Amino acid sequence: MAKRLGLTLAVALLVISGLGFAKYRQIQTAMKGSKFTPPPEAITSVVAKRVDWPSTTSVIGTAVAVHGVTVSADLPGKIDKIAFESGSAVHEGDVLVELDTRQERAQLADAEAQRDLAKINYTRRQGLVNEGVISRQDYDQAAAEQKSAEAKVGELRATIERKTIRAPFTGILGIRQANLGQYLAAGDPIVPLQSLNPIYVNFGIPQQTASHIRDGQQLRITLRDSGAAPFLGRVSAINSVVDEATRNVQVQATVPNPGGKLRPGMFVEVEVGVGADQNVIALPASAISYAPFGDSVWVISELKDPEGKTYRGVKQQFVKVEGSRGDQVGIVSGLQGGEEVVTSGVFKLRPGAAVQVNNSIQPANSPSPKPEDN
Repeated sequence: MAKRLGLTLAVALLVISGLGFAKYRQIQTAMKGSKFTPPPEAITSVVAKRVDWPSTTSVIGTAVAVHGVTVSADLPGKIDKIAFESGSAVHEGDVLVELDTRQERAQLADAEAQRDLAKINYTRRQGLVNEGVISRQDYDQAAAEQKSAEAKVGELRATIERKTIRAPFTGILGIRQANLGQYLAAGDPIVPLQSLNPIYVNFGIPQQTASHIRDGQQLRITLRDSGAAPFLGRVSAINSVVDEATRNVQVQATVPNPGGKLRPGMFVEVEVGVGADQNVIALPASAISYAPFGDSVWVISELKDPEGKTYRGVKQQFVKVEGSRGDQVGIVSGLQGGEEVVTSGVFKLRPGAAVQVNNSIQPANSPSPKPEDN
């Protein structure tokens, strides 16, 4: 009985060992005979081309009126007449406000009467002094009285004129700050007045690039997110000193503004040339893999797998990025014209990965984009 049981166990062990060895050989053969190949990654691409980019810098500027004042009262008085509407256009010399001048006009009438009398006395004494009837001193007294009376009349006329407040230059009025019948002290504001065409744009340029700025140089001004066409202006003044706090040089440009779209106080984007044109390879910003150890792109080329078969794959190339325009960035080194570069899907790539190009939908790649929501 024990002998038969031992024989049965031995046969069973032999069969199990044979099956295990056979399965091991099958697995080993399968591992040697086949390898798993991941499917190609779907990406978009573009062929690198060299273009000339103007060497420009973009800074933030502020629009400033060429002439801008708050019209105010020169002399105290009560407002007798308002001759303008808020926001209206006026020309130089237009009457804006008239103050009450009844007292000054009454004084003027008296002064004119005194002047006429002094003139008569002077004429009469001139004949008497020639005849020797009166002394030369009496004649000189009459001449002084006549000149004093003339001066008094001129003073009162100037006072009346100063109480008629006129536009000092052509421009656009703001919101009225005074009312009919209001008493104004000297210097009290009445209404802002700004000259809008042309208009100044002030901005700062770093001292490193300030040497490239010249009087009369053309520049482009853009109202960000407005959708308006860029304004073209010219440099009209460059400050003679560098700001010690920012190390910037202040520059002033004169910009034609016929529609009045630029208003004093607006922030604008100023694009100004700072050197010769630069030859770069322009790529969509989505093509760049940014990393602390360097920026890179993925270049598509024909690669070979371990078995020697050819496939379309990618290799990583480090590049130097310098400048941007709209949706594009400029590559100055590390890439050659004519190379096919991955423009989307770069985050899922690895060196040697197989790719499949599908350019039916591509990322934005315009140097001057115009968003639809503007």
